[in-house]
Amino acid sequence: MELPSTKPYLLRAIWEWCCDNGFTPYIAVEVDERTRVPREFVRDGQIVLNLGPDATKKLLIGNDFIDFQARFGGVARDLSVPVARVSAIYARENSAGMAFEVDGAEDQAEAEFIDAGEAVVEPEEPPPEPPRPEAGRPWLQRIK
Repeated sequence: MELPSTKPYLLRAIWEWCCDNGFTPYIAVEVDERTRVPREFVRDGQIVLNLGPDATKKLLIGNDFIDFQARFGGVARDLSVPVARVSAIYARENSAGMAFEVDGAEDQAEAEFIDAGEAVVEPEEPPPEPPRPEAGRPWLQRIK
């Protein structure tokens, strides 16, 4: 018997941690044909969404999909994101959170803990240090 994915449980836990500590939970999503988001905000096949309680209505982080309503340009929209397409969840204020592999295979995501954009687990060869963004802007480094 194959065990269910831990990814939706980790997403819910990090979301709750962000909210409990006054942080704004953001998710990074690799958009595919099943992802229902405003396409005009998709850049390079990805979108970052604010999942904070003030930015969403009817938020449900299920085992297969994250469903909610959000306003874009003053217009309420229904969004639906497959859990398998979420590449990260993190706090906007300090980038602490978790990154996930997105390989298209549901329930096969491997997670790496991140803290302020740096990996907690050391990779075999450290990657070159990317340039830091402007101060005050959220920053998430993807570790593979």
